[in-house]
Amino acid sequence: MRFGLFVPQGWRHDLVGIEPAEQWAAMSGLAAHADAGPWESIWVYDHFHTVPVATEEATHEAWTLMAAFAATTSRVRLGQMCTCMSYRNPAYLAKVAATADLISGGRIEMGIGAGWYEHEWRAYGYGFPRAGERLARLDEGVQIMKQAWTTGTATLDGEHYQVDGAIVRPLPLQQGGIPIWIAGGGEKVTLRIAAQYADYTNFDGSAEGFAHKSALLRGHCEALGRDFDSITRSANYNTIIAATEAEVSERIDAIEARVTPYLGAEKATEFVSEYRSGTAIGVGTPEQVVERLTELKGLGLGYAIHYFPEAAYDRSGIELFEREVMPALQ
Repeated sequence: MRFGLFVPQGWRHDLVGIEPAEQWAAMSGLAAHADAGPWESIWVYDHFHTVPVATEEATHEAWTLMAAFAATTSRVRLGQMCTCMSYRNPAYLAKVAATADLISGGRIEMGIGAGWYEHEWRAYGYGFPRAGERLARLDEGVQIMKQAWTTGTATLDGEHYQVDGAIVRPLPLQQGGIPIWIAGGGEKVTLRIAAQYADYTNFDGSAEGFAHKSALLRGHCEALGRDFDSITRSANYNTIIAATEAEVSERIDAIEARVTPYLGAEKATEFVSEYRSGTAIGVGTPEQVVERLTELKGLGLGYAIHYFPEAAYDRSGIELFEREVMPALQ
């Protein structure tokens, strides 16, 4: 199993209490830690407003961070989970990604999806098209990016995007273009798009959900004549790990206390409810997390991307994960 690490960027209220002038140091410091360690990749989210509610707390922009990490790391691969297709013209996005790939020495991953955060869409003036239109934009946009990265130009007279000889030079350094991760588990359309274009997928990480989505992806691959095993399947996991269950509970308490001034008591309790549920794959002792991920590995999970809500404040959970979980699964 391969492993990626989310870098806190504020979207999930994971930089609160850190002054804006110090936030880049927190993010770049964690990126440097991953670069020097066992992680294959680092990741950010592509969002502009915080969750679970929009507040005035920081949310740093994904592709700006991609360029910054490209210049300040040397080994880890760099991804977004996931870029919203409709937030940027796809030919422009292909150009941005190609430039970042050059800066990084060929380490960019393109995580791409249709988008879902309605409040954010409307606030930024993008409207909020119906799901079918958002997915159609995803399909056309991926076509444009793949064409641009393999030929250096892109032309498409689509329903939603029209480009005519858009030049994307220099090409990405990676032969064949930047790897594409199609994020989302929509059963009829998203997984069909993934079967057609994706190098990687990213969907439901529970054992039951992962097995179900995998079976559907296999069916789409068979219908399109695509080798199912050529697609690496990934999932994201919110992770809080400690030596004992009591310490795990203490860590969750600390997270709840940290976000309460920004979310209010009721929302803060909801915010950590998943961590307390007893069903979260990444929450528990090393032995518990290894057992759950081993089951998923058996179902075909090839890549696990972990988000540690404490990362900007305390790396001890990450370090424990590196020592006791990753070696058991790699």
